[in-house]
Amino acid sequence: MTEKIQVAERLFELYHRVHRLVNASMSEEGVSLARSKFLFYLSELGPCRCADIASALSFAPRTVTEAIDGLERDGMVIREPDPEDRRAKIISITDLGRAGLEAALQPRRQVIEELFSALDDGERTDLYRLLGRLGEKACEIGASRMAVHERQSEAA
Repeated sequence: MTEKIQVAERLFELYHRVHRLVNASMSEEGVSLARSKFLFYLSELGPCRCADIASALSFAPRTVTEAIDGLERDGMVIREPDPEDRRAKIISITDLGRAGLEAALQPRRQVIEELFSALDDGERTDLYRLLGRLGEKACEIGASRMAVHERQSEAA
């Protein structure tokens, strides 16, 4: 019988291997996996402030600012004054950013297609279902841990 820790280690190993593979294939097109997250968010939801991006993607504000700085230098996003708050800037994706994102998503799709061709339709369906169950359990554990921390904070 396979131990739980063995399964978890194999899952972590696969995640990191696939992450590196996808990142490398996307980076060849000029947009890393990390940068694509920012561009995708802006492409889907439209112009917004750095704070909105940080909140939506669960990144530290400083991380977002640094990423946006680089994307702006490369002409993939622009910053404009926020009409509602003169201290803030609104970030928008440019046509160059859209083109870069689309170019980078193609090799991502290709790697995913090639990787998951190792499984037949039934195996992919089973894996999807099993990953969903593990995701739900992770949410339960996270909520439980958060509740414990809140109770400890209240008691202190």
